[in-house]
Amino acid sequence: MTDPKLSPLSRGVRRKPWPLVVMVALVAVAATGWWLATRGGDLADRRAEVAARGADVMPFDLTRTTHVFSKNATGGVQTVTANDPADTTQIELIRGHLREEATKFTRGDFADPAAIHGHDMPGLAELRAGAARVDVRYEQLEDGATLSYSTEEPQLVKGIHAWFEAQSSDHG
Repeated sequence: MTDPKLSPLSRGVRRKPWPLVVMVALVAVAATGWWLATRGGDLADRRAEVAARGADVMPFDLTRTTHVFSKNATGGVQTVTANDPADTTQIELIRGHLREEATKFTRGDFADPAAIHGHDMPGLAELRAGAARVDVRYEQLEDGATLSYSTEEPQLVKGIHAWFEAQSSDHG
């Protein structure tokens, strides 16, 4: 039998620290909300800047087209398509731009992505330095075009993947 004069702790019974648990939970929720609000604003601002610079570099309308960056084991595929498959103007602009970019990228000229995303864009230095060892192929699609990037060098594959992730993040 336990002595009723002993406190719960001295009897080996622990009281639940509900006030502490509630306080920690509230702080965690507040911190998460603050982080999302400030980070979301930064991301929205970044995407607006990228869209404005992209409009100066890319001849097609960014609101009427879709960019997809798909990574694979040897690099990846960049696909740009018109949102409306009947929009022949956008389709031709996409095709012309990606043909030009394929030629430039093969020479190590990544000035256009740098102008849009910044000269310190992830993966860009690796791509510039290893351009001769990355195969860049243009392919026409019914509603746009693709650029396929492939290499046998793991470091260049990582560079392509980092470059794709940066573009995906910036374009949303």
